[in-house]
Amino acid sequence: MHFSFCPHCGTKLIGKEIGDEGIIPYCENCSVPLWDMFTTSIIAAVVNEYREVALLRQNYVSETKYVCVAGIMKLGESAEDTVVREVKEEIGQDVEKLEFVSSYPYEKREMLMLGYKAIVKKKEFRLSREVDSAEWIKFEKALSLLREGSIGWQLVKTIIGQ
Repeated sequence: MHFSFCPHCGTKLIGKEIGDEGIIPYCENCSVPLWDMFTTSIIAAVVNEYREVALLRQNYVSETKYVCVAGIMKLGESAEDTVVREVKEEIGQDVEKLEFVSSYPYEKREMLMLGYKAIVKKKEFRLSREVDSAEWIKFEKALSLLREGSIGWQLVKTIIGQ
């Protein structure tokens, strides 16, 4: 999100040099700099004890490729809590162990995605309304079902290489 007006008082912002940051939108009325903001979200490669990863079909995301579990962090929620909640909500799996993998800037959607490996014991999926289908896919086949170069693809590729 890029600010032109102060969200506190509505005053039009000016550009002001702020230390090493350079010119930043600034509210003279509130005496506050307003840096560009992004949404923080998680993306998780959910893996089981059989070297399989849970891949989802969400037609509102893609009608041709699979995706990983992903979701927006809620206020007051840690990234780890978000992963556990989203995995449970989207595919009904219970996370036993989490490993942070990497962060991924997603400029197109003004997001920062925090990537995790979520380890579960394999059980049947219980899908949320936002998931059209899900499958357990062997590591060897997983990358071919994800959009090459996507954040999900990068995350799964890293995990397969571990």
